Amino acid sequence: MTAEKLSNAQIAWRAAQDIVDGAYVNLGIGFPEMVAQYQPPGRQAIFHTENGILDFGPAPKPGAEDWDLINAGKKAVTLKPGSAFFDHATSFAMVRGGHLDVAILGAYQVAQSGDLANWSTGPKGVPAVGGAMDLVHGAKRVAVITEHVTKDGKPKLVERCTLPLTGVGCVTRVYTSLAVIDIDGGKFVLREKLANMTLDALQALTGAKLHIDGAVGELKVPSLAA
Repeated sequence: MTAEKLSNAQIAWRAAQDIVDGAYVNLGIGFPEMVAQYQPPGRQAIFHTENGILDFGPAPKPGAEDWDLINAGKKAVTLKPGSAFFDHATSFAMVRGGHLDVAILGAYQVAQSGDLANWSTGPKGVPAVGGAMDLVHGAKRVAVITEHVTKDGKPKLVERCTLPLTGVGCVTRVYTSLAVIDIDGGKFVLREKLANMTLDALQALTGAKLHIDGAVGELKVPSLAA
């Protein structure tokens, strides 16, 4: 564990520990894809990619890529025995039909109400929200992994999102570089924090009130490459 904050790999590891054995999981493009690397021993998630693969495996070794086998982020993947292929319409029928147990996404902002903004930071952003809108309202549980603050130090966890929304009231847990926070009853409820960070220091970096409901655990993760 770093003295100041968790690395992206450590945040992804912590999120992976809460995925139950046999869960059907969709990982957002980019940072969330790292979660697949850290499944706990004895547990196996079944990963879904919205471009049409179910139960894909880890990335191939460099030079061994088959570029017909890619995830939604256009990264090469491998297949596990029993993997399935399907068209885009069937993939989104799985999403919209409530067949995914978990969706783990990145975020620009998360509101204390569970609202999520993760697709645009303004007029120069991508032109449309894409499949994330379906994922956040189709999956049974939606979690976010993110830095606790932006590159210029502004809170990502806020009272109300000011950026275009991906979904309303959809997020239930946020794993950040400083803490694990649940969203319950329109409030941020602190579950775990870094041992070397005081509650006052964490609150100063959070754009809405942090509530305490029972003991706050210590956020413990192994040392991992960034």
